[in-house]
Amino acid sequence: MTDNRIAFLDHAAFLRLRATGVETIGQVTWIYDRPVDMQGLRRFNRNLGRGWLGRRIERSPLPFGRPRWVAYHDAPEIDVAPSPRSRAEIMGWLDERAQIPVDPEYGPCWHLGVLPLHDGGTAVTLITSHSVVDGVALHLAVHEAVNGITRDFGYPPPRSRTRGRALLVDAWDAVRGLPEVFRALIACIMLVLKRDSSAKTRTSTPPATSSRGGQPIVLPAVTFSCDLASWDARVLELGGSSNSLFVAFATRLAQRMGRLSPADGAVTITMPVNERTADDLRANALTAIIFRVDPDRVTTDLQLIRNEIKQSLAALHDTPNELLKPLPLIPYTPRWLARNMAALALGSSDLPVCCSNVSNLSQDLNRIDGTDANYFSARLFNQGATKQNIERESGQLYLFSGCLNGKVFISVSSYQLGAENSNRQLRTLIEQTLADYRLTAEVFG
Repeated sequence: MTDNRIAFLDHAAFLRLRATGVETIGQVTWIYDRPVDMQGLRRFNRNLGRGWLGRRIERSPLPFGRPRWVAYHDAPEIDVAPSPRSRAEIMGWLDERAQIPVDPEYGPCWHLGVLPLHDGGTAVTLITSHSVVDGVALHLAVHEAVNGITRDFGYPPPRSRTRGRALLVDAWDAVRGLPEVFRALIACIMLVLKRDSSAKTRTSTPPATSSRGGQPIVLPAVTFSCDLASWDARVLELGGSSNSLFVAFATRLAQRMGRLSPADGAVTITMPVNERTADDLRANALTAIIFRVDPDRVTTDLQLIRNEIKQSLAALHDTPNELLKPLPLIPYTPRWLARNMAALALGSSDLPVCCSNVSNLSQDLNRIDGTDANYFSARLFNQGATKQNIERESGQLYLFSGCLNGKVFISVSSYQLGAENSNRQLRTLIEQTLADYRLTAEVFG
């Protein structure tokens, strides 16, 4: 029988959503120089509901019970824009689509939008809940939907358990998990003591307050793509890897935005690390590494970053991420505490820069209507973000990268305290940073 309890990390993402109203979403975009095949797109949409996205989270009747996955295969209707727009307006439309809610509990978990263009082309965008699929699972979801592959994860239908049985099963499950909870509590105490010790040598961070309320904000976001041959040539010249050039670009961009450690001027890089294995049904099967980079050295030698990544990955293999050890406490964490914990976790004097790289993507991701799109990109985005939250967290810089169609694409989302936060300004900073590496790119946004 399938264990349909959601993993603790997925529970943490779900708790964050309910506590703060902020949900991380994935957005994938395809642009065609012709009308899209709507019949093929509807087939793709239906197939999404028969795979990784065909599930929702159902809460336990116990306040501290583990939520569970339930099957939900109904696909939302494809939303076709009522009137065409120009290509210059695509980015604005993508931002609009990114604000249409997805919800891992009440649905929909995804939605597809279609925008006809004045020149006869078409833009298509898919929005997904990160509480249901991370980047790798989204890759699998699109790949399988394109190829007509459907899955039965063995999840029960919604509300298939009676309240009495759910209370009994979840209470016994909680009792059996108490040893794990006690170990997590000890790990949490050790982390707090360690943070208090290190905080003595760091600049203080803004106090944590409620994440609810505030002025909604759409962060500046720009995507660009470089020819893969030119990108690889620079990688070879600088003695690194594609991933290290991506991190080097992020480091230099962070320097231009002033996201430097006040202690030594270094840039703190956070990189998600995929842990998904065969038959792994978690929404978020990942951990992370954190390392620091000197921004003045990354334009001439990528070996420095390459070594940092290798050493960090080796250390992660030997000593798993200690930040994940307290996760079994999540079912017992009230929302008010989760709100404060989220603010404390994200507000850091080191001003971290998140770099997520899904590397080489399968070509069939570009064929959602059965034929190749002319343009492909993807990004992560926060729904429900407010200006107060972002400023309390000392701004943000997030980069997401992948490779498809002979191009490397990078999407950048950012917010700078006290700066002009616009797509125009972000585009200027990106173009200046590309010039540092003698790279040219098609910039979108």
